Amino acid sequence: MNRKSAIRNILGLVVLGGISGSIYEYFFKHSEPIPLKLLPSKKLLIAELAELIIPRTDTPGAKDAKVEDYIIKMINENTDAQGQRSFLTGLGEIESYAHSKFHKLFISCSQQEKIEILKHFENKGNYHFEILNKINRKLSGKPFFFQLRDLTVEGYCTSLIGATQGMAYDAIPVNFEACIPLKPKQLAWATK
Repeated sequence: MNRKSAIRNILGLVVLGGISGSIYEYFFKHSEPIPLKLLPSKKLLIAELAELIIPRTDTPGAKDAKVEDYIIKMINENTDAQGQRSFLTGLGEIESYAHSKFHKLFISCSQQEKIEILKHFENKGNYHFEILNKINRKLSGKPFFFQLRDLTVEGYCTSLIGATQGMAYDAIPVNFEACIPLKPKQLAWATK
């Protein structure tokens, strides 16, 4: 056996080992039932995470708009199995990361620690090269942080409090105006 074929065989075994581990993990994770019954028990955690994304300022925050109820409903009823699994796994990873980094529950962390944890998960779900992001989303779905962020914004903007107090609201828009300039310190339009 010459050196080239020995190196090729070793390289083939390494690649095969890596691929087989990934395939086993993929099928092992996807064969387990999704524990959606645990989702309501995570309501306080989801509310804290949503409040970090849309905090209360001079306008109401995500907790005021009850965004956590919207997120739980959307995950239960309108998300595919892969997205549900990703979301529940992400919640578990948030709790374990907070415990390993700060030795306490996420809820008990300070505001700065919570922001640091959330930034970690944002960076974890995003690669520097867009092609890698596309491949990752195609294979394993939307990462946890982006799923949480999108559901938080949707829930806030479609809630009564978010649409009427968090944004400028015109109950009966008379004319369609495609482009309306915003005045200084004006809220974004909810209906125009």
